[in-house]
Amino acid sequence: MMILASTASAGTTWPSSFLVVAAVLVSGLLLAGPALRRRYPVAWWLLFGLPVACCRVIRTWRPLMAGCGLAVSRRPALTVVSGLVGKGAPPPQPLVPRFGFIRPTAGGFWLLARLLPGQVPDDFVKAAPAMAEAWGMHAVRVAPQKPGTVRITASVTDPLAYPRIPKQRGPVHLLRVAVGALETGAAWVIDLRRIPHWLIVGATRSGKSTLINALVAGLAPQPVALVGVDCKGGMELSLYEPRLSALATNREQAVRLLAALVDLTLDRMTVCRAARVRNIWGLPEQERPLPVVVIVDEIAELFLIASRNEKDEAHAAGTALIRLAQLGAALGVFLVVAGQRVGSDLGPGVTALRAQLGGRVCHRVADPGTAEMALGDLNPDALKAAQAITPEQAGTAVLASGDGWERARSHLITEADAEAIAAEYAHLTPHLSELLDAK
Repeated sequence: MMILASTASAGTTWPSSFLVVAAVLVSGLLLAGPALRRRYPVAWWLLFGLPVACCRVIRTWRPLMAGCGLAVSRRPALTVVSGLVGKGAPPPQPLVPRFGFIRPTAGGFWLLARLLPGQVPDDFVKAAPAMAEAWGMHAVRVAPQKPGTVRITASVTDPLAYPRIPKQRGPVHLLRVAVGALETGAAWVIDLRRIPHWLIVGATRSGKSTLINALVAGLAPQPVALVGVDCKGGMELSLYEPRLSALATNREQAVRLLAALVDLTLDRMTVCRAARVRNIWGLPEQERPLPVVVIVDEIAELFLIASRNEKDEAHAAGTALIRLAQLGAALGVFLVVAGQRVGSDLGPGVTALRAQLGGRVCHRVADPGTAEMALGDLNPDALKAAQAITPEQAGTAVLASGDGWERARSHLITEADAEAIAAEYAHLTPHLSELLDAK
């Protein structure tokens, strides 16, 4: 009898002990949760946030599709009774697009959805805000994946509010620089080998100069020649002068320097033709000339004219830039053109140059024409996103290319940091005789 009593007692205490332990664990998570989420946001999201988000997606998918007009109704079946045709059973539930596996990311998730006949990706783009509300996410982006399929990417927080500097993994690749963070949480990388020429626009205090600082800071340790064109007297690019192989501070100097760069490009073309290769990367490494990155700040100063003489200079500068953009990618000359205002009113040369600059970065701008010039010919959705950037979002930009568009934010590299980095790597500055003669 005593044994039976002890067994019964143990059986009654086990559930209560389990409940106590569970209550302690839940209380601990509630108390320590905010601190853990701040310190280990990725682990917190994968362990706790993602399962909840998956449940929300599965639970709300059908009503969400129906509410956004993405469901297709089925016709009710007809039944014949005693020779009379009437409606049969209640109509089945409407057809909704099917979605695949929910795949996690460091700050959200993504999934693929298959479109129903008659649907287009824009239908899902319009439903993105409703998806974000239903799933409790910060933002949802929809982009075409392939014909008949869209990719839906959700972010639980805004990764651009406090962008993390990704850790450098592996060796540094030539002409490849991590300058910030993308909206997806991945590193924002500018790879001049893949997209050789860039246009960067932005109003005062929008983050344009910070992005150039980050780009120069990443290129300074690499075996490349940096060349500056700053027609505002060198106020911006003179910070990097110890690391610059040449710097033009007015339009007259810029015309000579750009002409020298064109001659350098033509000389490299002759070398490649003699070696029977299509670009400098086909040359033996010991014979390969150094890549040259040309940074042009405030492009409008090159094209604004007030007299006949200035018109000739502006035309010469614009022609040289267009030739560099057309020929430079294969011959190791890369352009980074920046400005507060870029518009067709500056002349036809600006529009022709814009067509050669495959990478575009648009920060907050003061006039819609500049955003239109930067992004309008690539993606209308990117243009809308750029026009929505507020003054409080300094550093935030929309980058676009032929591959698509994304929101991003550059790392904060101050003027003092940029100046110190340029001085630290001044000993790597190559002296190009072709450019020294242009001063």
